[in-house]
Amino acid sequence: MFSDVRAVLFDLDGTLIDSAPDLGAAADQMRVVRGLPSLPLERYRPMAGAGARGMLGVAFGITPDHPDFESLREEFLGNYENCMTQRTYAFDGVPELISQLAQRGLAWGVVTNKAMRFTGPLTRGMSLFATAAAVVGGDSTPHAKPHPAPLLEAARLLDLAPSRCLYVGDDERDVVAGLAAGMGTVAARYGYLGSNADALLWGAHAHIDDPMDLLALLQSGVKA
Repeated sequence: MFSDVRAVLFDLDGTLIDSAPDLGAAADQMRVVRGLPSLPLERYRPMAGAGARGMLGVAFGITPDHPDFESLREEFLGNYENCMTQRTYAFDGVPELISQLAQRGLAWGVVTNKAMRFTGPLTRGMSLFATAAAVVGGDSTPHAKPHPAPLLEAARLLDLAPSRCLYVGDDERDVVAGLAAGMGTVAARYGYLGSNADALLWGAHAHIDDPMDLLALLQSGVKA
């Protein structure tokens, strides 16, 4: 499955970077200005992969069907836009992994559901992404993950057949999208899985518990 890989594509939040501190701060700022007590990061972190929906759910206990959700969402996105590179960092092992991919002659890129309004400035603002050959956001194609369109667009940008690409993500929709695109799929179990998620049930070709575990998969070319 992994012996013919020429490029590795990654989800962004929860796979390459830990953006939970900035996402949580953007939501918590909304609580503080309303006179509510601040919540610890540990409350926000499990829902970081759900974006505004997850953060507002933690901060205010509301869902998208709440009449105030859209206005709160816009406020949250404005806060996040102003702070999104202040506390965000690459997971341990990710910079080393990216360096090793380059040494092996493998291209790499990002496919995320985060809108390019945020993905563009964030990836331009972090040196980690200087060598990324493709960056595809949630609004770069007509459909976001779990639809395969964003992954197929990344393969097009890399001028590679989807079957020559591997996709790594920390959410079930990443695996669904990767499989639909005809790519090898790897579930990252160190990301924002949430308390009820079991990555072993997603149907990925392999699973990793540390970013550097990916190198062993690429070297062995077998399932893990």
